[in-house]
Amino acid sequence: MNRVLLIRAAGLYLPMMAALLLAGVRRPGKRQALALLLSLLWCLCALLVVQLLNLRFEFWSYNVTGGLFRGMPVDLYLGWAVLWGVLPVLAFPRLRLWLVLVVMFALDLIVMPLCAPVVVLNRNWILGEAAALLLVLLPAACLARWTTDAAYLSLRAAILVMLSGGFFLFLLPELIFAATGKNSWPAVFQQSKFLLGLELQLTALLALLGVSAVQEFASRGGGTPIPFDPPPRMVTSGVYRYISNPMQLSCMLVLLAWGLLLENLFVAAGAIVAVIYGAGIAGWDEDADLGSRFGERWREYRAAVRAWRVRWKPWHQPKAPAARLYVAENCGPCSEIRGWLEVRRPVGLLILAAEDHPTRDLERITYDPGDGSGSEKGVAAFARAMEHLHFGWACLGFFLRLPLIRQFVQLLLDASGLGPQMVARRRSCEALMPTQQPAKVEAPHVVQIGEWRVSSYFWEEKRALPIAH
Repeated sequence: MNRVLLIRAAGLYLPMMAALLLAGVRRPGKRQALALLLSLLWCLCALLVVQLLNLRFEFWSYNVTGGLFRGMPVDLYLGWAVLWGVLPVLAFPRLRLWLVLVVMFALDLIVMPLCAPVVVLNRNWILGEAAALLLVLLPAACLARWTTDAAYLSLRAAILVMLSGGFFLFLLPELIFAATGKNSWPAVFQQSKFLLGLELQLTALLALLGVSAVQEFASRGGGTPIPFDPPPRMVTSGVYRYISNPMQLSCMLVLLAWGLLLENLFVAAGAIVAVIYGAGIAGWDEDADLGSRFGERWREYRAAVRAWRVRWKPWHQPKAPAARLYVAENCGPCSEIRGWLEVRRPVGLLILAAEDHPTRDLERITYDPGDGSGSEKGVAAFARAMEHLHFGWACLGFFLRLPLIRQFVQLLLDASGLGPQMVARRRSCEALMPTQQPAKVEAPHVVQIGEWRVSSYFWEEKRALPIAH
């Protein structure tokens, strides 16, 4: 048999047969099967990135014709994705991650030279191998291990966001380009930088809803949007106060914008597929699953918050406790923030004095969601408060809470003299404990008396909060 055909066939079928054999022996459960799928998808996206790097830096070359995808043999591409995305998960489920990297690196050092003459290694091929390990194998192994063990939720959610972006905005267009023979990337980068930057910013803005929804699932729900790894708690906070289907809506808008940017109707048509999937299969499954898990709470929420139509004002469950924002009374800038928020009549939010916190001294403005999940402080707390105003301010809040953005803005504020300041708690005061919830919350009443702005909340038992200057 021709050696080239033998190597190409072995590169595809040997990893696939090994994966099927290990799957038959291991019999992976639902979570591990999900981990395998996610790991494989990551490898498919990241290996294409490595190939683009290879075209630029020439780590190796392929001495073949026919069946190529971006200059890489499709059989070797798929076999490599199975080799790194599936086999390590099944073969080494409990081995330390760094040992998995060592084993797979050693295997590649042996296999890559044996692939000649199909694969021609250049002098710097070890650098390409190292890049592949860092960009492909390490994230795939981490995602698979953490999904199987339900660990490192925030990092796992961040990788899932990158995987979604890589699949819909990179791999899917590449597949369409390969099938149609029309590469739209050059046309995109040939337009003016100003126009390109504006279009990219618009696309990123449309993606904000989906990214914020994933973040909300992780921070408040304790899960991810992936099947078999859903949040154990019903999520109605953040972007879900305004729309019940933010991920599918965001995906549809992003694909439509991306297709227009690439001037490719097939990419834009992906938006139609996203709508059909979101309104059909996903919608039916979601209603059935969440209805059985949360019952009347879910039905009440869905009656008020639509799947594809964004509310302008946030929804707050009438019987649920209001969130609390603790703001220092003796801080000038903090008082300005409090007044600014109160005038805009936040929904489902009580603004209290930081000195009256029921359990501890505070050093920053603090947001307590009131649902048992963790509190947030500083920029994140202010961003959370903005989510209680209306959809316009909420979008700014979603942006401020994004990882890296939040830390950067907080660093700027701290450097400007607005850093943490310890606020002593008034232990002698009669503060409202978290378990004592108002029977009814009315909108804040603001009265201007001379140079004093007086703000108070009244409950059915007529108990008033401290007034703010």
